[in-house]
Amino acid sequence: MNTVIAVAIVFGSIVTLVALVCGTVVLLVRARREGLSPSRRQQRNDEAAVIQELYQGLARMEKRVEALETILMEGQGKDGRDNEKL
Repeated sequence: MNTVIAVAIVFGSIVTLVALVCGTVVLLVRARREGLSPSRRQQRNDEAAVIQELYQGLARMEKRVEALETILMEGQGKDGRDNEKL
């Protein structure tokens, strides 16, 4: 009885694996043949532009933070105290 269950599990797994591989191949072929629709292509271009703007903004922010760190380091004395007068 246990061998029958084991054989059923093995064959069921093989059938499932074959179906999964075939489905993946069919989807890849269909996607390759049809390509991207114009609206989807425009959406990807818009997303890329937003990501580039975010990256540039973060780069500018990083430069500002570095400048502030430099100002703060120059403001501290050699003994670690602040040179600012209140």
